[in-house]
Amino acid sequence: MIGRGGMADVRSGHDSRLGRTVAIKRLRNDLASDPTFQARFRREAQSAASLNHPAIVAVYDTGDEVDADGSHVPYIVMEFVEGETLRDLVREGRKILPERALEITADVLSALDYSHRAGIVHRDIKPANVMLTPAGQVKVMDFGIARAIADSSSTMTATAAVVGTAQYLSPEQARGEQVDARSDIYSTGCMLFELLTGRPPFMGDSPVSVAYQHVREEPVLASSVEAEVSPDIDAIVSKALAKRTSERYQSAAQMRADIERALAGQAVEAPVVAVPSGDDLSGATALATTSMFAGPDEEPQELTRRRRPWIWLLLGLLLVGLLGGVGYVLVQGANNDSVLVPDVVGMKVGSATAELRDAGLEVSTDEQASEEPAGRVTSQEPADGSADRGSVVEMVVSAGPDAVNVPTGLVGASQPAAVETLRRAGLEADTERAASTEPRNQVIDASPESGTAVEPGSTVTLVLSTGPAQVPNVVGQRQGVAENVIERAGLAPYVTFDSNASANAGRVVQQSPDAGTSAGSGDQVTITVSSRPDETQAPPPEPTSEPTTSEPTTNEPTT
Repeated sequence: MIGRGGMADVRSGHDSRLGRTVAIKRLRNDLASDPTFQARFRREAQSAASLNHPAIVAVYDTGDEVDADGSHVPYIVMEFVEGETLRDLVREGRKILPERALEITADVLSALDYSHRAGIVHRDIKPANVMLTPAGQVKVMDFGIARAIADSSSTMTATAAVVGTAQYLSPEQARGEQVDARSDIYSTGCMLFELLTGRPPFMGDSPVSVAYQHVREEPVLASSVEAEVSPDIDAIVSKALAKRTSERYQSAAQMRADIERALAGQAVEAPVVAVPSGDDLSGATALATTSMFAGPDEEPQELTRRRRPWIWLLLGLLLVGLLGGVGYVLVQGANNDSVLVPDVVGMKVGSATAELRDAGLEVSTDEQASEEPAGRVTSQEPADGSADRGSVVEMVVSAGPDAVNVPTGLVGASQPAAVETLRRAGLEADTERAASTEPRNQVIDASPESGTAVEPGSTVTLVLSTGPAQVPNVVGQRQGVAENVIERAGLAPYVTFDSNASANAGRVVQQSPDAGTSAGSGDQVTITVSSRPDETQAPPPEPTSEPTTSEPTTNEPTT
C-alpha cells in the first residue's frame, strides 16, 4: 500500500512486460458499487491519460478488475514516483527558501499550462498533490477531479459542485459556481503562500469558516509571516489570490513568466502590494490589486453609491449559499462544532495522533500487518474533510509485514524447485555448494531451516551438492599438510597416533577410507601419524697411528 485517498487506494506493482515499478490506483471497495463514483474515476483515467508532460504523473493503462462479489472495480496503472509530497515537506517543518518555493511553483505552473491547453482543469492543486523526487523534479498528480474546460460551462452536478480541499478552494469553487483555468491559479497561489510561510493563507475550525474566508477575507501578506519574502513575491501571491478571476493571472504561463522575472531579479508585472492604514480596513490587510480589464476611472463616491445595494444583496446570497451546504466543504452546514479532519495517512502514529488531537478530535488505533514500515498510518476513517469536534478518527497503523515460515521440502529438492518454492512464499534464495554423495545440484541443506519464522523478502541459503568427493591420498605426508589436503576436499580429518610405526615422527602412516573412495561433504577421514622419533647414531671414532707421549726407553747397558 502506497497511500489511500478519498476515492481510491494506491499500491505499488511491477510491470513484467517492461520491467518497471508502477503505481496501481484502484477504486475503493466501498465506492465500487456507486455508478457516480465509477464514472468519476473513469473520467480521471481518460483525462490523465491524455496528458504527457515531464511534470505530470504519467498514466500507462486502465482497466477493470472483477472483485470477489463479481463487481467490476476500475483501476489505473500510473508512473511510480519516488520522493515525498510538498505536504510532507511542510509538515516536517523543513524550511523552504523563497527562491526554491518559486522554482517548485514554476514547475507546477508548467504542468498546469500544458493541461489547460489540453482543455483540462485540475481543480485540486494542493501540496499533497505535488511530489518532489530525490533529484528535485516536480510531479503533479491526481487529476481525479479534473474535468474538461469545455464541459465546465455546463451546470455542475451535485457530486461535482465543489471539489477540492477547503484550504485551497477558489472563491468560485466555494460558491459552487462554474470554474475555469483561473481557479487552478488561485489554488496555486494558496500553495505558494504555504511553501513560503509554512501555513495556508486561510485557516479555521470548520470548512464553512475557511470557505467563507476565501470568499470574503483578504489574506495577510506572506512577508508579514516570513520576513525573507520580497515585495515582488508578495505581488505575485496577491495577484494569484485575487477574489475576482479577472484580476488574477489569466493563464498559468502568465504567472510562471512573472515568477521567472522575480527569480532573475527583474521587475514583475503584478501590481505592487500596498498596505494602507485606516479604520475602513477593519484590521484586515488590503491588497492593491488592479483589474487587468479595468475600464475608465469613475468617481469613487458615485461608484460606492451604486455598488452599496448590490454588495448587501451579494453578501446575503453568499451567506445563504455557504450555510446551505454548497459542495462537500459545506456538508456539515453552519455547525460551529464541525472541524477539519487532517489527512494523516503516511505519517508516524505519534505525529498523526498529535495532529488529530490538536484539531479537536479523538483517536483510536488498530494495528494491522502491512507492507508499510511499522508505526505508519495506512488509512483513516473518516478521511480528510470535516467531522464533529470531539468525534473519533479511526486510524489503521502498520504493524509491519506478517512473518512467514521457511517452507518445508527444500532439502532433497532440485535447485529450480527449491527456488520456486521460496519465491511463492515471498522469500529470496541464495546458494552455496558443497561435496555430497547426493546428486549434483540437489539441495542438501537450507539456512534458516524449514519452519523458521522470518520476515517477507528474507533470504534463505540453499546448499547444493557438487556430487561425491574423492578421498585424497595423504599417506607419507606430514600431519599438517595431510590435514590441509583433506579439508580442501571438503572432508574432516581425524588424527590418531602410532608410537610403534617405523616411519619418521610426524608422517602419516595410514588413512581410512582409502584414497579414491567416494565421500560426502564433511565426512571424516582418519589418518594415523607416527609418533616415534628418528633413531640416527653418531659414527664410532676412528683409530690413530701416532705414538704416545710416554717416556722413551733405552737399550743402553747399565753400569
